[in-house]
Amino acid sequence: MSTVATSPLRDRHVVCTVCDIGCQLRAEVADGKLTKVLPHENPLLARNICYKGTAAPAIHNHPDRLRVPLKRAGERGQDEWVEISYQQAMDEIAEKLQDIVAKYGAESLAVSTSGWNTQVTHGMDRRFMNLLGSPNWISGVSLCAGNTAAVNKLTYGWFPFPDIMNTKCVVLIGHNPKRHSWTPIFNMINAARANGAKLIVLDPRVSEQAAQADLHLSLRAGTDAAMLFGWLNVIIEEKLYDQDFVRDWTVGWDELCARVAEYPLDRVEQVTGVDRDQIRTAARMYATAKSAVIPWTPITDQQISSTSGIRLQSILRAITGNLDVVGGETLGGFNPDFLPESRVQFHEALSQEQRDKQLGSGDHPAYTYRAQDLLGDVTEKVWGYRYADLVMGCYMANPTAVFRAMADSDPYPVKALFALGNNTLLSYPNQHQIYRALMNQELIVAHEIFMTPTAMLADYVLPGDVFSERNHIADTWSWTNRLTVSEKVVEPSAEASSTFQFWRDLAHRFGFGEHFPWSTLEEVLDFRLSPSGKTFDQFVHDHYMHSPLPEFRKYEKMGFATPSGKVELASSVLAELGFDPLPYHREPPVAPGDDYPYAVFTGVREDSFFQTGQRNIPVLRRRTPRPSLFLHPADAARDGLADGDWARLETPTGSVVAVIAVKDTMKQGHVRVPHGWWYPEMRGSADLAGAFISSDAVLCDDSPQWLDYEQGIPHFKGFPGRVVKLDEPPALSSIALGG
Repeated sequence: MSTVATSPLRDRHVVCTVCDIGCQLRAEVADGKLTKVLPHENPLLARNICYKGTAAPAIHNHPDRLRVPLKRAGERGQDEWVEISYQQAMDEIAEKLQDIVAKYGAESLAVSTSGWNTQVTHGMDRRFMNLLGSPNWISGVSLCAGNTAAVNKLTYGWFPFPDIMNTKCVVLIGHNPKRHSWTPIFNMINAARANGAKLIVLDPRVSEQAAQADLHLSLRAGTDAAMLFGWLNVIIEEKLYDQDFVRDWTVGWDELCARVAEYPLDRVEQVTGVDRDQIRTAARMYATAKSAVIPWTPITDQQISSTSGIRLQSILRAITGNLDVVGGETLGGFNPDFLPESRVQFHEALSQEQRDKQLGSGDHPAYTYRAQDLLGDVTEKVWGYRYADLVMGCYMANPTAVFRAMADSDPYPVKALFALGNNTLLSYPNQHQIYRALMNQELIVAHEIFMTPTAMLADYVLPGDVFSERNHIADTWSWTNRLTVSEKVVEPSAEASSTFQFWRDLAHRFGFGEHFPWSTLEEVLDFRLSPSGKTFDQFVHDHYMHSPLPEFRKYEKMGFATPSGKVELASSVLAELGFDPLPYHREPPVAPGDDYPYAVFTGVREDSFFQTGQRNIPVLRRRTPRPSLFLHPADAARDGLADGDWARLETPTGSVVAVIAVKDTMKQGHVRVPHGWWYPEMRGSADLAGAFISSDAVLCDDSPQWLDYEQGIPHFKGFPGRVVKLDEPPALSSIALGG
């Protein structure tokens, strides 16, 4: 098969997993240690490096890195440990889990993972759980990209990837790729703009991307769906859609038009706060471009109308003729030379009885088995596999439902949690409930490289490996069909384990050995590469990156992987599940008012860190020593706040403290909060290393009225809050105080 970016190996390549975007870099090693990470030798890839990636040696060689398995010695959360061997840890974990399963059932095990670590399980986590009989797998991708993949499948059977380099129009909905954050996407956008592409940004603030955009629509936080209805109103009214495609390849057009008519521009202007003429101009610019893309955004993922917002993006792509075309949104499919994780996960081993127990699937089924199984036959017909677990997000339990079951045994007890590469306590909403859930467990296992607040609550902590210490082929979790080589360049510590090894060894202790025949990670890679006829060693010799040559408009030969075989503007799956088959805009139950005047916008990703990680890495922490609350100057003046003041942000659910950052780029009436803050340097001097001091997860309500109906996604973008100045700085470390 012809390939793209293929050459004999010249350098030792690694795929960086400090964040989840997976840049391929070069590694330098001395005396058995990773000493430097360098840009790629390919000039097209050389710009894809950020200061998180170059900090990898400081992360991998950190003196506080976990190197020996630990067993809890004191009370849960007291951070007291004894060292044990890996074999003893696995024997005891297996014995305790067997007792829990015998007492409560297989569904009493929940697993929480994160993408940058789970990319090396090769689906073994789900394989073990499916053989055991537990459907309760959760991940941060339930709030970020994975849920988007599942909802996109409801419309056209796949999760497209934008052909940014060849497009003529880029639409960013709150997303803000920068030089050191989502770096490859940042570089692609710059290349497209240099080639004449227009840039439209929808964002309450004047982000870096908004500052250079051709059009910036400063909408009110949480009104993405209403804004996209405004675009559709213009596009339909002015007949700017691809009429042939709509006629031949969609269902539900008349119903969609009727729903869109409920959102005239005067209503959209009132809801979003954006002038109707600007809305009309933006819709025309997008619809009349020769090609256009709406890249994935984490912003729409996390709203009370998330499912509708994601579906509206899908609908816009389809009706404007930008689906599976050059410069549009590509439907890549699986790489024919590599077995996808969907094939390895062994979903067919999980009985219908156990699927029906998946937590959250009754109330919020969109990314659970209950919804995704309705696409099984057509997925197999179009894509060759019954299960398409794109970005790991298509067969998940609902995290809020899992934590409630852990805390209150409702609807049944969950008594064991395994957290692999996932700081669970800080990674989902309603952190106080998560803490209560963790304290109610009979077994917690953390597989980590550092002692996180979640690990401090565990019974066993197993040291993991890092990307320089393992061979791997990254496949972007089937989002694209590109394969990228990552080579092992140094040895892990003797007692460290990969997540593959953890699940393989646990499976053998449970009698599942015949389903886990691989002894090493390289054997798994050979198995997954078997369709290519190559072993991992042969593949690495021939390629550093491999992709099939792209094909476009594949739907003309095989249709779409939906029940109708067409783009479902009105979703038959949602209708069958009892939901509105059409998108809609929904306001949150409580708006900012006198008591809580701000619209709180949580989840800001700072360039220095990824999620809850890297606060213990000096070269990165010096760039951002403390968390900030971002306010407009007029709001700060009204509340008597100045840049650098310490303040407390309060919501009806919880409060955090941080430093005021006055920015004229902020939208008035809004406050932005960074994600994932804790204080590793405070370990031993504060409960769980300050996990409750500045973590945005304590602010977010996940009671039913605040959840998206179809997915159960909490509303992170625009809930009420107030800011109160502190008379003196909190009792934090000198690092946190900026010293």
